Amino acid sequence: MVEASAWWMMRLRRATSSFLLFWALAAVCAAAEAPRTRPGVPGLGSEALPVPDSLRPQIEFWKKVFAAYGDKQVVIHDSQDLSRVYRVLDFSDLAATGFSAAEIERVREDSVRAEKEYIRAALLRVHHAGGNSAGLSDDERKLQRFFRGSEAGAILEAAQPERIRAQRGIKERFGRGIAVSRRYLPELERIFREEGVPEAVTRLALVESCFNVQAYSKVGAAGVWQFMPSTGRLFMQIDDRVDERRDPLIAGRGAARFLRRNYDRLGSWPLAITAYNHGPNGIAKAVDAMGTRDIAAIIRHYRGPLFGFASRNFYPEFLAAVEVDARHAHYFPGLQMDRPISTEWIEFPDAVPLSTALRATGLDRDEFLDLNPSLLEGIRSNRAAIPAGYDLRVPSGYAESTRARYASLPKPAVKPAKRTADSSAGRRYVVHKVQKGQTLTQIAKRYGTTVDRIRSANRLGRGGAIRVGQTLRVPRG
Repeated sequence: MVEASAWWMMRLRRATSSFLLFWALAAVCAAAEAPRTRPGVPGLGSEALPVPDSLRPQIEFWKKVFAAYGDKQVVIHDSQDLSRVYRVLDFSDLAATGFSAAEIERVREDSVRAEKEYIRAALLRVHHAGGNSAGLSDDERKLQRFFRGSEAGAILEAAQPERIRAQRGIKERFGRGIAVSRRYLPELERIFREEGVPEAVTRLALVESCFNVQAYSKVGAAGVWQFMPSTGRLFMQIDDRVDERRDPLIAGRGAARFLRRNYDRLGSWPLAITAYNHGPNGIAKAVDAMGTRDIAAIIRHYRGPLFGFASRNFYPEFLAAVEVDARHAHYFPGLQMDRPISTEWIEFPDAVPLSTALRATGLDRDEFLDLNPSLLEGIRSNRAAIPAGYDLRVPSGYAESTRARYASLPKPAVKPAKRTADSSAGRRYVVHKVQKGQTLTQIAKRYGTTVDRIRSANRLGRGGAIRVGQTLRVPRG
């Protein structure tokens, strides 16, 4: 292990002498490229989804992370001014040398740490030299010229350890995410339109997870939309058998409603999107502290204790993701897109094991679970039953034959789950569009049903509010 690290560090040190030249060229090229590569994206650049010029350096940085730098490359950069890319470390050839995955990771960590220390030392030497270039290396003189005209103390501030940051590229994951997204985007765009959210905001899932259905974070966020359990339960079912955060479409409905709630409170989509990461209370505090709803001003100047790098960059990352997605053929030529899913919903009147559901649908296990990722391990291993009345997704055209096959099967040999008012076999629905002034109580009374049944059918949760124009699925009494 030590030998592997020493070998790579020796190579790295030999290459370091040119790192500032790369930085200067990268900054110039990014600035020159921006006007040419800025695509026309529906909704982007509008009043609803502005693209402030002051955020362009951040947007261009994230476009490169998403579409230029791969997972074997690490970008060393200034965490405040993302146009300052000091160095791109490339570890692509390590696997070919016979290093193990653990050795490569150790080399990467050691190399990143050493490079950050080297850059910090160079910045400090330039700071202490003032305007005098005597005794500075070629790299340091280039650095000195680059900061020429900056405010007093700018170099010293840039040399602070927290200002020198490493970012790994995700080109491979992002490209795959774009391909997978086509499986869900037609339906997600319809859902977002229904909920009154701009269609382009569906691309937020690329930032959150690269459309990885299996995504789980260290802090407990799950699924494509990375909902935490506490927030997720406001919009969907999460228990020991079912976790609807894992379903991109069900959770997508929750994401749209959460975003719309943020917008109704904060008054702009950039703030609503940033609140998806930082929380609506945190963004409300930022607006109050800054006295403005201008997202660019908040990103540049707000220094709340929890408003860190991730929060400052969330909206620029979203804009970068939309732009890369809009020009995916340019950034990922030859990328094969997943086909959109075409499905319909069914439900079984009884709690049934997975084996019974498979016999009724005629689907193989992998296909059924792929369409119903919310079902957890207890159900997948036949240790628990699918809850009675739970909505299940099957391919379009399968619902009628599934019901017929289910009717011919023996009674499921499982203990039924506790029945609710919303799980009767003969449940029928009407579609209702919410009118001005209407409440859930009024709508329930009109159709002879209950507020709880409407909430359950639409996965509103106890805190789920309705709004004018929203389409509801209302169970008849």
